[in-house]
Amino acid sequence: MSSGDRPSILIVEDEPDVAETYVRWLQSAYDVQVASNGSEALEQMDESVDVVLLDRMLPKMSGGEVLTEIRDRGFDCRVVMVTAVDPDFDIIEMGFDEYVSKPPERDELRATVDRMLDRASLNNELQEYYSLVARRSALQAEKTPDELEANDAYSELVDQIEATRETVDADLGDMSSETEFVGAVREIMTDEEYPKDETSMEEERE
Repeated sequence: MSSGDRPSILIVEDEPDVAETYVRWLQSAYDVQVASNGSEALEQMDESVDVVLLDRMLPKMSGGEVLTEIRDRGFDCRVVMVTAVDPDFDIIEMGFDEYVSKPPERDELRATVDRMLDRASLNNELQEYYSLVARRSALQAEKTPDELEANDAYSELVDQIEATRETVDADLGDMSSETEFVGAVREIMTDEEYPKDETSMEEERE
């Protein structure tokens, strides 16, 4: 988290109108910076940046290259790909934390940023788990089941998710209270993986 009172968001977007739209949506709750290309983004990067909203299609230096450089420099921030590029199997090797297709809705973008900030305090295993699941989800939304099944890299991704999940499960088992355990499990699992209890379902019906 940045040292100021509000989280710091870096928008990396070469379309001025798009960048300005994101700024309008976010500036009431966050300190927002804008970079129009990869070089500017890396110049503005420091430990105060909490979340990067990164376009994949940037001039000269691609979003993927910017992401690699951010990770190589060791910045502890969450990176969200916000892009019109349909995800392909190459994203399996990318270390982003979330993949959002353009054009995002205002509420979707705000919710994504909030979710990234909530995850900032999680341990490395949980962060890795989230990142892997984000890559799987992006591919599942774009590819057919047959395409997924036929791709070796995707199969390796699924195996890696299961292995990471075993580590996460072990970490959760060490938590000091049942409430802490249940809250953490619900945070990392989808509704399909972790059904809501009867009380939660009753509250929703009301």
